[in-house]
Amino acid sequence: MSRITIPATIEAAPVASQTALRQVEKQLGSAPNLFRLAAQSPAALEGYLGIFGALGKGQLPAPTRERIALAIAEYNGCDYCLAAHTYLGTKLAKLSPEEIAANREGRSTDAKADAAVRFAVAVATARGHVSDADLAAVHAAGYDDAQVIEIVQHVALNVWTNYLNSVAETEIDFPAVTIAKAG
Repeated sequence: MSRITIPATIEAAPVASQTALRQVEKQLGSAPNLFRLAAQSPAALEGYLGIFGALGKGQLPAPTRERIALAIAEYNGCDYCLAAHTYLGTKLAKLSPEEIAANREGRSTDAKADAAVRFAVAVATARGHVSDADLAAVHAAGYDDAQVIEIVQHVALNVWTNYLNSVAETEIDFPAVTIAKAG
């Protein structure tokens, strides 16, 4: 059971969050617990969906975004996000089980994506204080400055959801996955 109340339905959420939750339900087929949890603060839900939506229009492809989410969820030990992104990575981004396993280890089987995932983990590990070599490696793999900025923002957004779900102990409403390690 969650340590912070999660509205059981969209209608039970604050009125100011209901329209956004209906949009989530339309896109995903449901309004998962994370979204209903965040809906307790309409401002937090709006901020989360705003950043999430904007990054969806960015330069990083969906599979790379999911790879980063998997790596950061594993690093932070977030059971909820790991389960959600394993499901989304498999069903929507079409990542293979081998790729998901690599992402959880902070790497990728795809050479270019590997640089992004490794850089994302470096950002999380160093709390943004990455080395010149870390930045040079992601640039050498073909990521420009705008894409590097997007990687950093994906890390930040995933850290927020990881922390929120860990604080709340959000009940997992995706097929459960076991964390191998926490950072």
